[in-house]
Amino acid sequence: MAENYISCQDDRGSINISEDVIISMVRAAINEVEGVAALTQPAASELAELLGIKSASKGLKVQFVDGQIAIDAVIMVRYGFNVVNVAQQVQDAVTAAIESMTGMGKPQVNIHVSGVAFDK
Repeated sequence: MAENYISCQDDRGSINISEDVIISMVRAAINEVEGVAALTQPAASELAELLGIKSASKGLKVQFVDGQIAIDAVIMVRYGFNVVNVAQQVQDAVTAAIESMTGMGKPQVNIHVSGVAFDK
């Protein structure tokens, strides 16, 4: 479980949302986009997992920078789909999910395409 929280302060108190919650929202939004084969993880994360270091956020990184949620997602695109269109659809889906579910405004969404997946 993540120990980091994204916090909103106002005169009534604070609202703290775990990074795990944001990651779940992002993962669900990405899985709805046609043409996405999978979320993948960078090579360093794969090495860490081989060494027994588990990560619930495979292929996703969430940060709170200057009052804004910043998301990095590493995806593979299915062969035959336009890579740029799929990446833009992922950006749109993630942005809409974060805005509607947190009410925190437009996040910064960076999509990294790590490869193309071919059907077997």
